[in-house]
This record gives sequence, structure tokens and C-alpha cells, in this order.
Amino acid sequence: MNQKTQDDVRTAVRERYGTVARSTTSSCCSTSGCCGQNAEASLKVGYSAEDLATVPEGANMGLGCGNPQAIAALQPGETVLDLGAGGGFDCFLAAKQVGPSGQVIGVDMTPDMVSKARQNAQKLDADNVEFRLGEIEHLPVANDTIDVILSNCVINLSPAKDAVFRDAWRVLKPGGRLAVSDVVLMRPLPLALANDVAALTGCIAGASTTENLRSLLVVAGFEDIQIGEKPGSREFIRDWMPGSGIEDYVTSANIQATKPGRIRDAAPLLAQRKP
Repeated sequence: MNQKTQDDVRTAVRERYGTVARSTTSSCCSTSGCCGQNAEASLKVGYSAEDLATVPEGANMGLGCGNPQAIAALQPGETVLDLGAGGGFDCFLAAKQVGPSGQVIGVDMTPDMVSKARQNAQKLDADNVEFRLGEIEHLPVANDTIDVILSNCVINLSPAKDAVFRDAWRVLKPGGRLAVSDVVLMRPLPLALANDVAALTGCIAGASTTENLRSLLVVAGFEDIQIGEKPGSREFIRDWMPGSGIEDYVTSANIQATKPGRIRDAAPLLAQRKP
């Protein structure tokens, strides 16, 4: 994908989710994709009623396709980074798990989302959570400072997924881990859908195959890679575009990987990686 096309994709995604952030309705859009700002949608993808009750109104925007908290095994005192933090939902849940001795950083490229998340943090007096404006391909985070990276149905939106995984590797501490919920492609999309901007910004047309994601993670330097379909995901994906059969093309997956755990393991990979 050339640079102009990448910029066009980022602009479309930024505009779409800026509109979502500014929306005050109970449904964030009427087009395709991971979009359903309601408790029912979040329960379907794996959150509990208790999860929904602990965050301020507006933090849960129903934009996910899974629950990365369920696979992250967060521990008190850890530093967590959320790629594409949205209204802050996963950040606030993570903040409870890492406790006051831990830290959670949410990054989002949409100014309206960052503003919304910061307002939600003030409502909660969440002192161990902060939100930063930035692209997930170029994270505003220092090297080797993060224990766990979370992301929920966001990496598929990136036109440069290789850069996302390289920068995720950069900011993770040795031994740090990736815990991602995202959509993956099971078979080629029909041409009309693959070129549909609404499908792209709606977490469908940008999905990669499991094989491609695994290859990108390996090249970035990750190990212990696990990519598995989330049980029952076809049911809620069917709701994104009723009657389209989209659930035959994409599914939700849990994606896990680890940065090599010792400095001497990581050094050769650093030397091999592209700038």
C-alpha cells in the first residue's frame, strides 16, 4: 500500500471514529462493522455485567470484538498500554487489575476520542490512567517500558500492520506480552466489500489472515505466538451487517505473543530489525 493510500485510510478511520466519539445516541452508526454502543453488544463479545457497571457512562462504546482482559492475565504493579483506547473502557478495567502501583496508558489517533477518554478518567478519579494522542504505528511511548499491550478490534484498521507490531515490540520490556482481540480474514472478501470504505472503517475490509498476522509478528521479533478463533464470534459478527454473510469471511480471534525475555535474547533481534 503506497503512502497516499495509507494516509487516505488513516483519514477515513479518524473521521469515522471522531464522529463516533461525538455521538450522543445509543447507536454509534448505521453502517457496517464493530459498532453497537450498548451493553448487549459488550456482553456478547465477552465482558461481564460487572465490567460494564464499573466504568462511567460513555466509556464503553461497543466498538470491540472480544475482551483482551480475559487473556492478558494482568498483575498488580504492571504497566499496560492500550492501542486504540477509544473512550477508555479497557484502560479502566485494566487499571483496576494493576492497582495503584500500576499504570495504564491509552493511545488513540482521534483527538475527540482522547478528549472523551480523559473526561471519563476524571469522572473515575483514575490517577493511574493517562491518555495520549498518537498513531499505533508510531507510539508516543519510550522503549522497553511496557509489561502488557492490549488492543481491541483496532489493529485491523491500520494500513501498516507491520509497523504496528514493530513499534509494539519496541515499547515492550523484555518478557513483555501482547494480548489482542481482533478480526481475522478466513477467506477473500468479495471485491465490492474489500473496496468499501465503510467496511474498512468498520473492522472488516482491513482484516488480515491468521498466516499473515503470524508472519508479521515473527518478523517483528515476537515468540510464543498464539492466534485462535474466539468461540461464538460469528454470531455477533453477523449482527454487524445482517444478511450479508460477512460472518463467512471474517471472525474474531485472540492474538497473543511475547517479546524475548532476556536482554541477551533480544539484542540480536534489535540489530536485525529495520529502522
